[in-house]
Amino acid sequence: MLKSVLRVLAISFTLYCLVYPFINQPVKEVTESVTEPETVTEVVIVEEKPRHNVILPDFANIPDIKQKKMEFFSFIRPHVIAENKRISQQRAQLEIAKMMLEFDDVLSEQQLRNLRLIFKEYKVKQPIDKASITAALKRVDIVPEELVLMQAANESAWGTSRFARIGLNFFGQWCYQEGCGMVPLNRNLDAAHEVAVYESVSHAVAAYFRNINTNRAYRELRNIRSLQREQQEEPSAVELANGLLAYSERGNHYVEEIRDMIYANQEFFSE
Repeated sequence: MLKSVLRVLAISFTLYCLVYPFINQPVKEVTESVTEPETVTEVVIVEEKPRHNVILPDFANIPDIKQKKMEFFSFIRPHVIAENKRISQQRAQLEIAKMMLEFDDVLSEQQLRNLRLIFKEYKVKQPIDKASITAALKRVDIVPEELVLMQAANESAWGTSRFARIGLNFFGQWCYQEGCGMVPLNRNLDAAHEVAVYESVSHAVAAYFRNINTNRAYRELRNIRSLQREQQEEPSAVELANGLLAYSERGNHYVEEIRDMIYANQEFFSE
């Protein structure tokens, strides 16, 4: 009997030893890994609205290069012709006044009023006399059509640039008052210039002519033109391009590029 009891106790103890490690085993907490959804930043491209009411040809979508050039020249040329005509009329008034003074004739009050307006526009110092009129004639003169058109094509990428499309700025001209134009996307942090905007193509062309004819940076261009006049020659686009060194930071490379463009597009100027 005792042996049976001891056997039962031995078996029970053995079973207990085998089962015990699993009785008090701590239950591991299973946590579900929750992945936060990725935040997707939506890039909204805001289309820049034109700062003018002019309907421009869609130059960028004209696949034929020759056709694109013809469209571009046809669009800009009338404004260049009109501005050169206006300047030629002003120049004629100066030449008549100078000739009258050389013969000791007295200028009329209307002539004097007109000359004062011309002097003011071209930043020529008064009083009105033969010397000041001679100085004015250096500034009041045409810019050859070929030169104007090639600079417009170069600076505006044939009318496709942002500044041409949005601000009618075909000549890359700057302004320096905050809000006066468009801020270049790659402008240096310490820079303050903006690219000017215009309400019409004629205003843009007139601003270009005023810059060429009054800015001290293009004095050499005006000297070349004046010398050609003295030699009874019409202003030459190729020669005047030599006076554009200051127009671009590329200097001589820019001048050569404009000259090459003039030569390469002669077929459009001989029509």
